Amino acid sequence: MIFIENEGCVNPKLNLALEEYVLRNFSSQSDYLLFYINEPSIIIGKNQNTLEEINHQYVEDNNIHVVRRITGGGAVYHDFGNLNFSFITNHDTASLSNFKKFTQPVINALSAIGVEAELIGRNDILVNGKKISGTAQFSTGKRMISHGTLLFDTNLGEVVNALQVKMSKIESKGHKSVRSRVANISEFIDRPLKIEEFRELLLKGLYEEREPFETYHLTANEWNAVNALKEGKYDLWDWNYGHSPKFNIQRTKRFPVGEIDVRMFVEKGHLTEIRIYGDFFGKEPLESLETLLQGTKYDKKNISQMLDGIDFTEYFGDISTLEFIELLYGADE
Repeated sequence: MIFIENEGCVNPKLNLALEEYVLRNFSSQSDYLLFYINEPSIIIGKNQNTLEEINHQYVEDNNIHVVRRITGGGAVYHDFGNLNFSFITNHDTASLSNFKKFTQPVINALSAIGVEAELIGRNDILVNGKKISGTAQFSTGKRMISHGTLLFDTNLGEVVNALQVKMSKIESKGHKSVRSRVANISEFIDRPLKIEEFRELLLKGLYEEREPFETYHLTANEWNAVNALKEGKYDLWDWNYGHSPKFNIQRTKRFPVGEIDVRMFVEKGHLTEIRIYGDFFGKEPLESLETLLQGTKYDKKNISQMLDGIDFTEYFGDISTLEFIELLYGADE
């Protein structure tokens, strides 16, 4: 395992660019670990509709960064009290969606400093029933990212202020508020710690978990390449917000794999435009599925024929062809 030092960078766009650069360019002969802390920011899941996830006025008024990541899952709030970890490894089928494999070393390191955590549900780490971490994944087919947040001393009030939390998500979990479901790790530590000290303790625990361990500092040329990726992707409105299409049909349903939200524009009985959003995790890009359906007659039989043979687990996780067709053509949720 090689720990890559991000040199104290707190710009979320640069940190996400660094993560992707390592994924796509560093040797596949090694596994890598990144830690980073971001300035106040909202990090949007790869498949989400940004404008519907954020409190736009609040974000503007408070100069909060809004950045889309390349992994799936939901929107999360970062600030100087949040530590992010990222494992970059070779892809294998057993590791994809296996959040336990990548969270267990973190859970063990937390245990070593007296915080008894556990992985619950799809991808959340909880302490005493309260969420302290959420995780997400992305795979190129050869290499993969498994990363997550660690709420150490985050301003939890800002989580509610900055995010437009959907009622369907709250109701599906049977809770009255988001604030009641999350907590800071610092609440469970019996001595005061700064986040920098917490980072070092966690890193020490991970060093002990995975021997041998070394630290790497990027060269000037590598940092130039990371900055170029930031400027050509993560700085762009098109990447972070994108274009939300006109639509006259919306179908939304929460599955065990996450929420799937489909927007369709139908003219003269045909799908002229379709976009798919959600907080699910999938390997294949949704654009190929959207392109396949565009121009299709909006008819259940015809849609079924078009989707015959599609492996939806590659796009969304464990849902069936019938479930997806019912979502496109079924009753409103």
